[in-house]
Amino acid sequence: MDNPVVKLAEKLYGLLVEAGDLFFAQALLLVFRLHWGLEFIGTGMGKLEHHDKTVAFFTSIGVPLPELNAWFVGCGELGGGALLILGLAGRPVGAFLTVMMTVAYLSVADDRVKVLNIFSDPGPFLSADPFFFLLTALMVLAFGPGKISADYLIGRYVFKKSEEKAS
Repeated sequence: MDNPVVKLAEKLYGLLVEAGDLFFAQALLLVFRLHWGLEFIGTGMGKLEHHDKTVAFFTSIGVPLPELNAWFVGCGELGGGALLILGLAGRPVGAFLTVMMTVAYLSVADDRVKVLNIFSDPGPFLSADPFFFLLTALMVLAFGPGKISADYLIGRYVFKKSEEKAS
Protein backbone atom coordinates (compact mmCIF):
# COMPACT_ATOMS: atom_id res chain seq x y z
CA MET A 1 0.00 0.00 0.00
CA ASP A 2 2.24 2.74 -1.27
CA ASN A 3 0.28 5.94 -1.11
CA PRO A 4 1.67 8.45 -3.64
CA VAL A 5 0.56 11.40 -1.49
CA VAL A 6 2.48 10.03 1.50
CA LYS A 7 5.56 9.38 -0.68
CA LEU A 8 5.38 12.93 -2.04
CA ALA A 9 5.04 14.34 1.48
CA GLU A 10 8.03 12.28 2.64
CA LYS A 11 10.10 13.46 -0.33
CA LEU A 12 9.17 17.13 0.23
CA TYR A 13 9.89 16.86 3.93
CA GLY A 14 13.28 15.29 3.19
CA LEU A 15 14.12 18.14 0.81
CA LEU A 16 13.10 20.69 3.44
CA VAL A 17 15.32 19.04 6.05
CA GLU A 18 18.23 18.93 3.60
CA ALA A 19 17.79 22.59 2.67
CA GLY A 20 17.60 23.51 6.33
CA ASP A 21 20.75 21.57 7.15
CA LEU A 22 22.74 22.65 4.10
CA PHE A 23 21.73 26.27 3.73
CA PHE A 24 19.45 27.84 6.30
CA ALA A 25 21.29 26.64 9.42
CA GLN A 26 24.62 27.83 8.00
CA ALA A 27 23.18 31.16 6.89
CA LEU A 28 21.54 31.73 10.28
CA LEU A 29 24.77 30.99 12.15
CA LEU A 30 26.69 33.29 9.81
CA VAL A 31 24.22 36.17 10.17
CA PHE A 32 24.23 35.91 13.96
CA ARG A 33 28.03 35.63 14.08
CA LEU A 34 28.57 38.61 11.79
CA HIS A 35 25.98 40.92 13.33
CA TRP A 36 26.61 40.16 16.98
CA GLY A 37 30.36 39.80 16.42
CA LEU A 38 30.33 43.42 15.21
CA GLU A 39 28.20 44.37 18.21
CA PHE A 40 30.68 42.69 20.57
CA ILE A 41 33.52 44.59 18.88
CA GLY A 42 31.60 47.85 19.30
CA THR A 43 30.83 47.31 22.98
CA GLY A 44 34.39 46.14 23.63
CA MET A 45 35.83 49.20 21.90
CA GLY A 46 33.45 51.41 23.87
CA LYS A 47 34.63 49.92 27.14
CA LEU A 48 38.27 50.40 26.16
CA GLU A 49 37.86 53.91 24.72
CA HIS A 50 35.85 55.07 27.76
CA HIS A 51 37.79 53.07 30.29
CA ASP A 52 37.22 55.56 33.10
CA LYS A 53 33.42 55.41 32.64
CA THR A 54 33.53 51.61 32.50
CA VAL A 55 35.55 51.51 35.73
CA ALA A 56 33.08 53.91 37.37
CA PHE A 57 30.13 51.76 36.27
CA PHE A 58 31.80 48.55 37.42
CA THR A 59 32.60 50.21 40.76
CA SER A 60 28.98 51.35 41.15
CA ILE A 61 27.61 47.80 40.74
CA GLY A 62 30.24 46.24 43.00
CA VAL A 63 32.40 44.43 40.44
CA PRO A 64 35.62 43.36 42.18
CA LEU A 65 38.85 44.84 40.78
CA PRO A 66 36.91 47.21 38.51
CA GLU A 67 40.02 48.62 36.80
CA LEU A 68 41.33 45.19 35.81
CA ASN A 69 37.87 43.84 34.94
CA ALA A 70 37.15 46.83 32.69
CA TRP A 71 40.25 45.98 30.64
CA PHE A 72 39.44 42.26 30.71
CA VAL A 73 35.82 42.67 29.60
CA GLY A 74 36.65 45.27 26.95
CA CYS A 75 39.42 43.14 25.45
CA GLY A 76 37.30 39.98 25.80
CA GLU A 77 34.37 41.51 23.93
CA LEU A 78 36.61 43.04 21.26
CA GLY A 79 38.63 39.87 20.68
CA GLY A 80 35.65 37.56 21.08
CA GLY A 81 33.68 39.59 18.54
CA ALA A 82 36.52 39.43 16.02
CA LEU A 83 36.84 35.67 16.50
CA LEU A 84 33.06 35.26 16.13
CA ILE A 85 33.15 37.08 12.80
CA LEU A 86 35.95 34.86 11.56
CA GLY A 87 34.37 31.73 13.02
CA LEU A 88 37.71 30.91 14.60
CA ALA A 89 37.86 28.91 17.85
CA GLY A 90 34.06 29.01 17.78
CA ARG A 91 33.16 26.79 20.69
CA PRO A 92 35.80 28.12 23.12
CA VAL A 93 34.83 31.68 22.17
CA GLY A 94 31.15 30.77 22.57
CA ALA A 95 31.86 29.38 26.05
CA PHE A 96 33.90 32.45 27.05
CA LEU A 97 31.28 34.92 25.80
CA THR A 98 28.47 32.88 27.40
CA VAL A 99 30.19 33.22 30.77
CA MET A 100 30.77 36.94 30.19
CA MET A 101 27.14 37.58 29.24
CA THR A 102 25.86 35.50 32.16
CA VAL A 103 28.00 37.59 34.49
CA ALA A 104 26.66 40.73 32.76
CA TYR A 105 23.09 39.61 33.48
CA LEU A 106 23.86 38.72 37.08
CA SER A 107 25.99 41.78 37.89
CA VAL A 108 23.27 44.40 37.39
CA ALA A 109 20.48 44.21 39.98
CA ASP A 110 17.69 44.97 37.48
CA ASP A 111 18.94 42.33 35.03
CA ARG A 112 19.43 39.81 37.86
CA VAL A 113 15.72 40.15 38.70
CA LYS A 114 14.92 39.50 35.03
CA VAL A 115 16.91 36.25 35.16
CA LEU A 116 15.26 35.12 38.38
CA ASN A 117 11.79 35.80 36.92
CA ILE A 118 12.48 34.28 33.49
CA PHE A 119 9.75 31.63 33.76
CA SER A 120 7.07 33.77 35.37
CA ASP A 121 7.72 36.87 33.22
CA PRO A 122 10.11 36.17 30.31
CA GLY A 123 9.53 39.48 28.49
CA PRO A 124 11.99 41.60 30.48
CA PHE A 125 14.69 38.89 30.21
CA LEU A 126 14.25 38.65 26.44
CA SER A 127 14.39 42.43 26.00
CA ALA A 128 17.41 43.02 28.25
CA ASP A 129 20.58 44.34 26.57
CA PRO A 130 22.65 41.15 27.05
CA PHE A 131 20.01 38.78 25.60
CA PHE A 132 21.07 38.59 21.94
CA PHE A 133 24.73 38.64 22.90
CA LEU A 134 24.07 35.65 25.17
CA LEU A 135 21.89 33.92 22.56
CA THR A 136 24.60 34.24 19.90
CA ALA A 137 27.29 32.95 22.25
CA LEU A 138 25.08 30.00 23.21
CA MET A 139 24.30 29.20 19.56
CA VAL A 140 27.99 29.12 18.63
CA LEU A 141 28.81 27.11 21.76
CA ALA A 142 26.07 24.57 20.99
CA PHE A 143 26.35 24.27 17.20
CA GLY A 144 29.82 25.57 16.43
CA PRO A 145 30.38 28.46 14.03
CA GLY A 146 29.01 26.58 11.01
CA LYS A 147 30.45 25.65 7.63
CA ILE A 148 31.09 29.25 6.63
CA SER A 149 33.90 29.73 9.13
CA ALA A 150 37.63 29.50 9.67
CA ASP A 151 37.06 26.53 12.00
CA TYR A 152 35.37 24.58 9.19
CA LEU A 153 38.13 25.41 6.69
CA ILE A 154 40.84 24.46 9.17
CA GLY A 155 39.08 21.22 10.04
CA ARG A 156 38.39 20.32 6.45
CA TYR A 157 41.67 21.24 4.79
CA VAL A 158 44.44 21.44 7.39
CA PHE A 159 43.56 18.43 9.53
CA LYS A 160 42.45 16.36 6.54
CA LYS A 161 45.81 16.93 4.84
CA SER A 162 47.72 15.97 8.00
CA GLU A 163 45.64 12.76 8.25
CA GLU A 164 46.44 11.94 4.63
CA LYS A 165 50.18 12.42 5.26
CA ALA A 166 50.01 10.19 8.34
CA SER A 167 48.43 7.35 6.33
